[in-house]
Amino acid sequence: MPFTHKLDLAPYLRSGGNTVALLVWHFGKQGFSHHSSGKGGLLFQADLQTGSTTTRLVSDTGWKHTVHPGYSNNTSGTQVNFRLPESNIHYDARAAAVMAGWRSPGFDDSGWTAPTDYGAAGAAPWNALVERPIPLFRYSGLKSYTNAASLPSSGQGATAISATLPSNIQVTPFLKVDAPAGAVIGVQTDHYDDGAGLVGIEPGTQYNVRATYVCSGGVQDFEPLAWMSGTAVRYTIPAGVDILELKYRESGYDTDFAGSFSSSDAFLDTLWTKAARTMYVNMRDNYMDCPTRERAQWWGDVVNQLKEGFYTFDTRSHALGKKAIAQLAAWQKDGGALYSPVPTTIWTAELPVQMLASVWSFWTYYLYTGDASAVTVAYPAVKRYLNLWSLDADGLVNHRAGDWDWEDWGANIDARVLDNCWYYLALDTAVKLADLSGNTADVAGWQSRRDSIKANFDRVLWDASRSEYRSPGYTRDTDDRANALAVVAGLATATRHRAVTEVLRTHLNASPYMEFYVLEALYLMGAATVAEERMRNRFAAQVADPACHTLWELWTKADGTDNHAWNGGPLYALSAYAAGVRPTEPGWTAYEAVPRTGTLTRIDTVTPTPKGDIRFRILRDGTQVTLTLTSPSGTTARVGVPTYGGARPVIKANGTTVFTDGSGTGGVSGLSQAGKDAAYVYFTVQPGTWTFTATGTGRLDDLALGRPVTGNNSLENADWGRNRLTDGTLRSVAGAKGCTSNEFTSADIGANPVWVEIDLGADTDLDAVRLFPRTDTPAAGGGTAGFPVDFTIRTRRDGSATYTTVRTVTGQPNPDGRVQTYGFRTTTARHVRLEVTRLGAPAADEATKYRLQLAELTVPTAATTVTANYTLENGDWGKTRVLDGTTTSVTGAKGFTSIDFPSADVRDTPVWIEVDLGADRAIGTVTLHPRTDTTAAGGGTAGFPVDFTLQTRADGASSYTTVRTVTGQSNPDGAAQTYTLTAASGRYLRLRATRLGRPASDESTRYRLQLADIGVK
Repeated sequence: MPFTHKLDLAPYLRSGGNTVALLVWHFGKQGFSHHSSGKGGLLFQADLQTGSTTTRLVSDTGWKHTVHPGYSNNTSGTQVNFRLPESNIHYDARAAAVMAGWRSPGFDDSGWTAPTDYGAAGAAPWNALVERPIPLFRYSGLKSYTNAASLPSSGQGATAISATLPSNIQVTPFLKVDAPAGAVIGVQTDHYDDGAGLVGIEPGTQYNVRATYVCSGGVQDFEPLAWMSGTAVRYTIPAGVDILELKYRESGYDTDFAGSFSSSDAFLDTLWTKAARTMYVNMRDNYMDCPTRERAQWWGDVVNQLKEGFYTFDTRSHALGKKAIAQLAAWQKDGGALYSPVPTTIWTAELPVQMLASVWSFWTYYLYTGDASAVTVAYPAVKRYLNLWSLDADGLVNHRAGDWDWEDWGANIDARVLDNCWYYLALDTAVKLADLSGNTADVAGWQSRRDSIKANFDRVLWDASRSEYRSPGYTRDTDDRANALAVVAGLATATRHRAVTEVLRTHLNASPYMEFYVLEALYLMGAATVAEERMRNRFAAQVADPACHTLWELWTKADGTDNHAWNGGPLYALSAYAAGVRPTEPGWTAYEAVPRTGTLTRIDTVTPTPKGDIRFRILRDGTQVTLTLTSPSGTTARVGVPTYGGARPVIKANGTTVFTDGSGTGGVSGLSQAGKDAAYVYFTVQPGTWTFTATGTGRLDDLALGRPVTGNNSLENADWGRNRLTDGTLRSVAGAKGCTSNEFTSADIGANPVWVEIDLGADTDLDAVRLFPRTDTPAAGGGTAGFPVDFTIRTRRDGSATYTTVRTVTGQPNPDGRVQTYGFRTTTARHVRLEVTRLGAPAADEATKYRLQLAELTVPTAATTVTANYTLENGDWGKTRVLDGTTTSVTGAKGFTSIDFPSADVRDTPVWIEVDLGADRAIGTVTLHPRTDTTAAGGGTAGFPVDFTLQTRADGASSYTTVRTVTGQSNPDGAAQTYTLTAASGRYLRLRATRLGRPASDESTRYRLQLADIGVK
């Protein structure tokens, strides 16, 4: 079933005689994305219209052909691996001399022979012809390499010349040289041997395409027409050859990067951009797992790529998905099994759960494109395949091993949970496809199987003793991917979400392929900050890799290729969930814009759709949120305006108040009220540009703002009161001095502790509490009055009567008017209690009366108090542990560590960690407490920075001020190092390291920034 290709010849025709000259490449071998016909051939037809006259030109025996003598199948050296149908290019310009001018009208083709006529179009061996379903490839003009100015002017012999590309792209390299006849030039990219040394890849079967050019004498140029990919082209040019030009031509699928995502977080922006680049380099005439080792349409990859592509490219990209669906269905085995990659006959192994995922994705394709024909044509194949599966005595699906019993790379895979999730998703799609395709008689049968799994899933697979999904008999570490997929499938009810979130916070078994669904599950459960932290943790090494423009196949770069689009889950998660733009009806006739911003204060996104681009901006500033939506014609949008826990938000739409005092009000043409819940107020809007402004929303840096306060001992008057502890006034002023207890005769109140408690309204993630001291009068003897000395911070979940102590402070020094931040390991709670057993110095105007006195208590959103660009989070290490008061490294609280680097020199990718102090304040000293649990290789302290700066940033500012530069810091050998600052102030303190210290003795080649604690005074 050959594809036919249409091309408008008009731009190429000239008045008078014209010659049609074609260079045809018959691969002549099988591949993972190509089924060879075993014989080369050509069909050509052109309708040439001149005025009212149409002349048809067809290929026939009147044409002439020859085998181009410049090209040969050279079998010396490394060969293209068996997965690719292409061969190396070997071109001898000496032998090609007889072809000079062969594309010109006057060329003498008398020595060429007439071709063999194999038959008419549509008859054997051509059989049915199918019009090419995707655009012709895009080709650029010749471009200069980014390092063109430094490339040599003559050959370097055996030393390859590395010409740098602007990214990881598909190219055909070009050269122009002045060379003697017989000089041999080699051309390949830096990704030529992707897969070398990998487990499961037989040595010698990793190579992709390279080119060899044998020179004729004199000035000549050459461009091998077999595409390659990589970040640099390597030319091996003999000494004595003059290099006149080295350039490249970029090519690829004909689509534009129409989608975009940017935010207040540079890390996530880089991650999205790398995922987008990975997507494009894995598209050509089919979706690919990688553009080097295999170039194959593995459908597990395609499922992820489809979702990513809808947010990245214009709608021309949809044709590639439609083609993929058609091919998968067309290549179904006689027995009903589906397999991929296709089209191929040298790999026919069924991967059962990948095939279930494929079926599920058909409805996703329809939802995003509105193209019913693309998916209904596949329904018969879906029906045959799903009927190969059966249910067991528990009403759940039986495991199907297929030909390759694969669920994911990695360990700790709970196959039974995964099988049921995937089959449930596929059945749900079958229900919809049967109805859409007119096969309504099949609907009840699919529903019955689907409902059986729904009814029995929790009964069999929920482990109540562990609060997680775990199949009976499964004994290994909790499978995060299985728990996540239960959420994505809709099998995990909302009552399970808290427990599953904890699973996904602490277990890291999913490969990059299944991490896609872990991130989606976290956003679906409302755990946006956990999703962000997981991305920052798991993808840190890939974002930090300056030489790699794409995302890797596996978590360790050396274990796989470094350009696998199945790893693009963050792109989809950020666009579809963080920005919150997703279709709710096929073809985007209806969609939602419901952002889940987590710690982000700004998101700008463009989503390309068949109706036009959707532009959406979210800006969060203090207690105000602004949403700007441009919605295209033919759509209806449901917009969720986040209130972030604000007690009494007021919302305006295009300047008119539409929500106040807890209910809708006013009217705006094209807008209607659509309800509210604890997190959003919803509106339905018609096409156009809409600006929603919400005031009185919750603050990112203070979940406690305006929340109710209880306590066991407080003085209530015109200046003081419990509720003034959360009124947003950070300094003590007349009428709002803060919260004070009644007086005590002694600082020691251990027998009768004073406590205050804040109700945050709902369970939420917490990792820090800030105490703002009284500031209106000093303490007797100077300093701050009433600040607690010995105290605990305790939390309580919604509905629980039990408190958990998350931080104990003993001997707190007088803060001298400065806000104090207390970090702790992330916990989930609704109630936060401060319980004090020893009070600080009394106020100067009542020198014998001890009180607990605070201007404000704030609770920042988790993951905002301490931020870092390249962090590793696990049971021992975490960002907020630098503020937990533990100044030595102990199990469960070792401190902060970055990811590992191969060298101490990290100037190209400086490592930073930043502390939000809560408000602008003076900073006199910074103390860095080194890691103490293990020694460095060679002795001393591991991970302590050698070259670094301390920088500050004022509240509301965007630029940093360097307040201390340290160069050549000696190894502290376990001792804390204090750095005095002069006239420094700011809200934010950043440590930025450009040279790291010695690595730890148990990983002597891995350099990290590591600290037990950071003290700020």
